[in-house]
Amino acid sequence: MSAASRGLISRFRLLSLDSTRAFQSFSRAGFSSSTEAALSEEDHDHGGGWIIEAKPKIMTPSSRRTGAIGIKCGMTALWDKWGKRVPISLLWLDDNIVSQVKTMEKEGITSLQIGAGQKKEKHLTKPEIGHFRAQGVPLKRKLREFPVTEDALLPVGTPISVRHFVAGQYVDVTGITRGKGFQGGMKRWGFSGMPASHGASLSHRSIGSTGQRDTPGKVFKGKKMPGRMGGKQRTVKNVWIYKVDPARNLMWVRGQVPGAEGNFVFIKDAVYNKPDHSILPFPTFFTPPDEDPSMLEPMVADLGDVDPFMAAE
Repeated sequence: MSAASRGLISRFRLLSLDSTRAFQSFSRAGFSSSTEAALSEEDHDHGGGWIIEAKPKIMTPSSRRTGAIGIKCGMTALWDKWGKRVPISLLWLDDNIVSQVKTMEKEGITSLQIGAGQKKEKHLTKPEIGHFRAQGVPLKRKLREFPVTEDALLPVGTPISVRHFVAGQYVDVTGITRGKGFQGGMKRWGFSGMPASHGASLSHRSIGSTGQRDTPGKVFKGKKMPGRMGGKQRTVKNVWIYKVDPARNLMWVRGQVPGAEGNFVFIKDAVYNKPDHSILPFPTFFTPPDEDPSMLEPMVADLGDVDPFMAAE
């Protein structure tokens, strides 16, 4: 095949891809009649896209908000107003801001890149420094991209505080689990091991046989055996937010979350146990200009008026 024919074929492929992407963007831009009734025409520009503004909007059941980056500060325990002990993981949202906006017209997706923490220029690579300077945001220690719907886009530099979440809602928390190194089958997979006395010579914690006879004559892939344990990304779903402290940007959640103290975790609205969209700030919480967050009191989740320890009549 000549070079001219190959170039012609590649151009045809580019044309077909452009037409497919245009159709996908058109189909994704379509909204239901209920959504169009809830949203005003002021949220759209003359080109058919969305105007990215830092102002409250109406959240629909199909809307998807951005998440946030937190730092695990450790675990403790609290007692609620009924005297019930609640195991608590403490998360700190360290200066979260929107560091990049990706739109359907430019990148082909709608998502927000969130940056957290601070980092010196000497500890960053030149491509990272160029990225922050191109976006016009401070140097950040951790970045994470969260897919969002088109109506949940925020302009670059918008802060994401702990009031982005509401006490009493459920969230999904993702992090890197504690690394435990190379471990045996008993600790890694919970095997019972070999007999403790009779018939076992120096093989008390062995996993035993791993294969069969001549057929198949091999060990199947994925066999549970000793190996490296931990240090993997895991998500704990449906974590309940017990308390939110806007003054210190802290969040108390019930139960455990992946990672050790000081590790980054990624928090977003729960997928399965979805919160009521009418109580969530959308696309995020915007602090009023005359409000001082340091003077606000912590907000505790509503525990109801029925004592769970009282016997039913």
